[in-house]
Amino acid sequence: MWPSRGLGAALLLLSGIVHADQWGDLDARIATALPGVIELRHAIHQHPELGNREQQTAARIARRLRELGLEVQTGIAHTGVVGILRGGKPGPVVAIRAELDALPLTEQTGLPYASTLRTRDEGGDFRTRGKEVGVMHACGHDAHMAMALGVAEVLAARRAELPGTLKLIFQPAEEGPPLGEAGGARLMIEQGVLENPAPAVIFGLHVTAGTSGTFTLSRTRTTAAADTFVARIKGRQTHAAFPWTGIDPVPVAAQTILAWQTIPSRQSNLGVLPAPVISVGRIEAGDRHNIIPAEVRLEGSIRTVSDEQREDVLQRMRRTAQKIAEASGASAEVEYLPGNYRAGHNDTALVDSLLPVLEQVSTTPLKIDAGTYGADDFAEYARQIPGVFMRMGVTPPALADKPVWPTHSPGFQVDDQALAVGIRALSRMTLSYMRGHRP
Repeated sequence: MWPSRGLGAALLLLSGIVHADQWGDLDARIATALPGVIELRHAIHQHPELGNREQQTAARIARRLRELGLEVQTGIAHTGVVGILRGGKPGPVVAIRAELDALPLTEQTGLPYASTLRTRDEGGDFRTRGKEVGVMHACGHDAHMAMALGVAEVLAARRAELPGTLKLIFQPAEEGPPLGEAGGARLMIEQGVLENPAPAVIFGLHVTAGTSGTFTLSRTRTTAAADTFVARIKGRQTHAAFPWTGIDPVPVAAQTILAWQTIPSRQSNLGVLPAPVISVGRIEAGDRHNIIPAEVRLEGSIRTVSDEQREDVLQRMRRTAQKIAEASGASAEVEYLPGNYRAGHNDTALVDSLLPVLEQVSTTPLKIDAGTYGADDFAEYARQIPGVFMRMGVTPPALADKPVWPTHSPGFQVDDQALAVGIRALSRMTLSYMRGHRP
């Protein structure tokens, strides 16, 4: 339930719900549109494309928007698409963001519309860069696009009564652009996606593993900042039988990894902010069992919950690695790769004003949490204008009692029926805000 804000606020909220429900045929129109929305999602899923290379996906989206009678802009931030639905009545501009790109991952769902595409990876992962990889919509972006188009369809059918303007933003490269390229939300904003017309608010819905049709959101923090690091611990190569004749970087790397874990547990004020997360995902060193290597390479991810915490953790990691290395006569370099994500936050007043709408739509009681350590560049939009970013469970009921693949895994699946719940939520949030249900 939402916090009490007095009789006046409660009446305002109820008024917004009543106004939204004046479109009494909304659910019927969603049911009518759903088969086409599902078919579209399957087509997008079967033909995924990586960041900044989503030409076919963008063309498909633009074509559907034009069929629905929306104004269409293309070529924003490489392949981005914007659809504008101008209502017949005056009112605010509401934006909805969806993402175009897929992941370099080989699908293992066995679905009839599974992706079999393989392409050359141009991303930032040094292990797969330039190599042939599978491509899969393993983060649910196909569902996000389909739901956004579903909202466009049901609202366009009664545009004469729409009290405002709907702006649909289809963004490339949310998962990150190819190495050396700009992309994603920041480039969309730089190229004017939040102008002409300028949205008053923006909504984002992200699917995730969990009970189908259920919503989770935070009143404040939504997503974490994410930084990728590469650390090189450099020693002096020698024979494994005579380690004293060289400088062994392996124990230095081991000590560094362990010391980094004291940053969240012993150096962060957990009474003020949730702990940061430092994860080493790859260790690479050596050529032979009896040769001490010259260098150990560590690669990993850092998750922090505020700009201040991020800067503090990055400095501490670099200093810790360098001092431990110096103590053994080695050296350490810690590099932070480009393409980082900043921490995201919801507009609290906007969340509170829309909670009644979401409680009506969710298939189970709405869950309010403190945000996730996942990252999403929706945070960039919400730093410019008030935003609400939420998560919706989409695990197919048939898989409810089985081990579930989460997002970013080759077995991730989406319950097609959950698309109707997402369309309903985004449509009602849009209508409620336009009708005056505002903070």
